[in-house]
Amino acid sequence: MLLGALLALLVLGGAAPASAHAALRSSDPADGTVLKTAPRALTLTFTESVGLLDGSFRVYDPDGHRLRTGEPGHADGRADTARVTLPGKLDEGTYAVAWRVVSADSHPISGAFTFSVGAPSPTSAPAATAPTEDAATRTLVDAARYTAYGGAALLIGAAVFLAVCRPPEEDPALRRPARIGWWLLLAATAALLLLRAPYETGEGPSAALDPGALARTVTTRPGWALLARLALLGAVAALARRTRALRTVGPVLAVALALTWASAEHAAAGPQVPVAMTAAVLHLLAMAVWLGGLVCLLTLTAPGRTLPPDVPARFSRLAFSCVTVLAVTGVYQSWRGLGSWQALTDTAYGRILLAKLAAVTLLLAAAAVSRTWTTRLATPAHAAPEDATTDTAAPEEARELTTAGIRTHTTAHPPNRPDKRTTPTPNRPTPPTVDEGAPKEPPAPNTGLRRSVLAETLIGVLVLVITTVLTTTVPGRAEAEAADTPPTVTSGLPGASVARVPFAVGSARGTVQVTLSPARTGDNAVEAVVYAADGGFASVPELRIAFTLPEKQLGPLDALTDRGGYWAADTLTLPLPGTWTMKVTVRVSEIEQVTVTREIQVTP
Repeated sequence: MLLGALLALLVLGGAAPASAHAALRSSDPADGTVLKTAPRALTLTFTESVGLLDGSFRVYDPDGHRLRTGEPGHADGRADTARVTLPGKLDEGTYAVAWRVVSADSHPISGAFTFSVGAPSPTSAPAATAPTEDAATRTLVDAARYTAYGGAALLIGAAVFLAVCRPPEEDPALRRPARIGWWLLLAATAALLLLRAPYETGEGPSAALDPGALARTVTTRPGWALLARLALLGAVAALARRTRALRTVGPVLAVALALTWASAEHAAAGPQVPVAMTAAVLHLLAMAVWLGGLVCLLTLTAPGRTLPPDVPARFSRLAFSCVTVLAVTGVYQSWRGLGSWQALTDTAYGRILLAKLAAVTLLLAAAAVSRTWTTRLATPAHAAPEDATTDTAAPEEARELTTAGIRTHTTAHPPNRPDKRTTPTPNRPTPPTVDEGAPKEPPAPNTGLRRSVLAETLIGVLVLVITTVLTTTVPGRAEAEAADTPPTVTSGLPGASVARVPFAVGSARGTVQVTLSPARTGDNAVEAVVYAADGGFASVPELRIAFTLPEKQLGPLDALTDRGGYWAADTLTLPLPGTWTMKVTVRVSEIEQVTVTREIQVTP
């Protein structure tokens, strides 16, 4: 209830205009523009600062040949722009531009657009020329990210557990999770450093062996963060055997390690960067302390080990503090990444966030069970009453209990009958008495606690995996900002109207860019390009566009053919001026399609 109330308050409280993950704000020349003369340079403006690559721009002429361009740079020293100079003379026709940059949160983004010189040409560069991601590199990077988060949780969580919750007699097994976490984090960080260059450029893993690529990586902010993480791990190893020094410097090292994530991911870009980075650091540390502590507690509850009751009690209080920090920082990060209730269901980021909330709910339920077992462990369930009689009670005490009407083992035997208690019966064990109607004994508190902690740990790992996926997903706020770009009318000769139409059906998300030229009465040319959610070209089985003029009951008029990479109609006659309704139908499979409408202004 508290999480829901805070989320509603923050989401409904408004949204800042900027967001993590850079989105293309504008381009010069604008997408679909028909220019009288060739431009001297191309300039892109983004919603946040971006890093440039050697191949950030690829420009193709009407015949599909790549042009020689200058070195990419920032326009007028502004970090949120990217510019490249073009050759001195460009032939008449349509040019395709494919671009790829690295946003301030360290994730590469890409896209493409077209412009024409003199008049549009019937053909354009094929879609395959756009920059794409290498699947093998992306898989390795994702695996290294998962491993890095898991290693940090083990290292930081185990260290805090040893400092705050360790038993009176230290168990050597408790140091094993910290050592495993250190090695996992070291290996994952080294892999991320090597794979950074091919991940940014979209190349295969073999490009990681290029010394020049590694040299360029270490000059970027993500490279600095990874190098700092390696240095911090070296400091941890140097202090590992100096317990007193590690306890003093340990909190500083833990915060510094968390900063290596916050400074190179979503928190480093968008609104309220100082607050966002603080929240990211606290969120990561709380997660690590909780999950890593669970692993240590699971170690102490193993069969054959003795668990002092005060150990889980101290960890329970520590875990409650972690949950509080996770709730507050998680709500803030959700608001910052979403921006609206609609993004919770209409964007991939929102749907993954809902999955994380469901997993966190299960985690809290498991934590509640663990807390119950912790209470039982601290209070013995079978404490003997004060007046209970032991097996060593004196005969007088036994006779007093007999006279009180309570059965005892001290009974009189009839005469001439031997005392069976004193007559040994060799090789004949006395069978135990079993009361079949008695209820089964509940599991011991130690066993029950181990089961609930194991469930809590497994669910915590699932939450950690989902969190890692969120860090590589375009935030809902940024996706909405990029998709909801209003239709623009670009000036030029003869002129054009460019509309970006976002669509969503099943698991498919993307945008259809429709260029209507010259957007005047008479003959017009229509060109449509389908982009995926990440800004790259996408291929769909069928695309239909129909124009109607409702006030004159005219239409629908449709004419669109597949040109191999884009869809176009050379001649579409719009006889009357006015506000036309453009209906865009996208079919993504044999059974899935969606129709979206937009209004287009046609002038006389």
